[in-house]
Amino acid sequence: MPQLSAILPDLSPWRSSRDFRLLWTQGLITYFGSFMAMIALPLQIKDLTESPVAVGAMGAVELIPLMVFGLYGGALADALDRRKLILWTEAGLGLLALILLVNAVLPEPLLWPLYVVAAGVSAMAGLQRPALDSLIARIVPHDQLTAAAALNALRWQAGAIVGPSVAGVVVAYAGHPAAYGVTVVTFAVSVLLCRKLAPSPAAREAEKPSLRGIAEGARYAWSRPVLLGTYAIDLAAMVISAPMAILPFLADDLDAEWSLGLMYAAIGLGSVVLSLTSGWTSKVRRHGLLVVFGAAGWGVGVAGAGLVDNVWLVLVFLAVAGAADMLSGLGRSTIWNQTIPDGLRGRLAGIEVLSYSVGPQLGQVRAGAHAGWSGTRPAIWAGGVACVAVVGLLAAGLPKLVRYDASTDEDALSRRAEKEAAEKGAAEAPQA
Repeated sequence: MPQLSAILPDLSPWRSSRDFRLLWTQGLITYFGSFMAMIALPLQIKDLTESPVAVGAMGAVELIPLMVFGLYGGALADALDRRKLILWTEAGLGLLALILLVNAVLPEPLLWPLYVVAAGVSAMAGLQRPALDSLIARIVPHDQLTAAAALNALRWQAGAIVGPSVAGVVVAYAGHPAAYGVTVVTFAVSVLLCRKLAPSPAAREAEKPSLRGIAEGARYAWSRPVLLGTYAIDLAAMVISAPMAILPFLADDLDAEWSLGLMYAAIGLGSVVLSLTSGWTSKVRRHGLLVVFGAAGWGVGVAGAGLVDNVWLVLVFLAVAGAADMLSGLGRSTIWNQTIPDGLRGRLAGIEVLSYSVGPQLGQVRAGAHAGWSGTRPAIWAGGVACVAVVGLLAAGLPKLVRYDASTDEDALSRRAEKEAAEKGAAEAPQA
């Protein structure tokens, strides 16, 4: 079955790295609980306010904590043991889920704690994500980074499918407390798994977290047009066209409230299909093209979902959007891990947090405000059309990203040499 094996996901990282297996399993469990809360939280705000602006405002309260703590989390990831940083932030996220549970069981749940917890989750995620992202390049061989990105994507999207699908049923029949209770349990299990990770201390020459260190990382990113291109395209696509905050209102417009969980799940399903057939991406060297075509495809899918009247066609277009977004994500992740020096990887991961996390938060604000002005469906399809146009303009203005080739790029070749030298030194250490 040589042809089938070339399409199926490459499992090399799973076989070669114990810590990758632990992180993959921990992440799968955490994502399931996180997506339960991700669906339950905006639904609870909708139930309490019946306002698309109020739901969209959740993105506004998450934005500043994500920006501040994402950058600081990147500096911490370069200066501290990354395992400890992941462990303590995971425990903090579990505590915030517990607050949601306590509020939900009150006779009259309060609105303001939902925004406070949303901001807190954003801050914790900002602190944690750079450590998670920068750890992958340490525990996975250089030539398996694309495969690792695909497996991580499959894990994330498995949670994105199962979590929303189950959350819609749980909230409808058991209420918000049950959804938040599941989230608390998943974080408790995740903390136990994180404790088993091997230590990942900072390099000996690492400096203490500082604004100067963060600025050093920003200067490096600014000096690399390929990196700048990945940030710019992803940020633009998400700000302009992310529709997730107003999907509850799209379900209402289509007189198909039952379909909300399926709408969220459809995006994840498209991503999973791409991930399950991602074996060919391990052989790709032009990862910049994956970023461009994937971001444009996301816009096409979102535009289609806003234009059609049939709920099943909406689900198809959302699945197309999810597959395209995953294609872009594989390209971005591979470029980042292939080209960034280990000593800067945490700080650059902090900038990445702004690229692929701040964008959706701003997109929620944009979508909510646009829907309040023009209606839900125009806010969705207009965003998708604008996304395609902007991605095309950025690609035309970023020729180095379009031409990126892992087999010839100077930074990618340098990182490969450093990784091979480190692996050789580690193999020879017991014999010394």
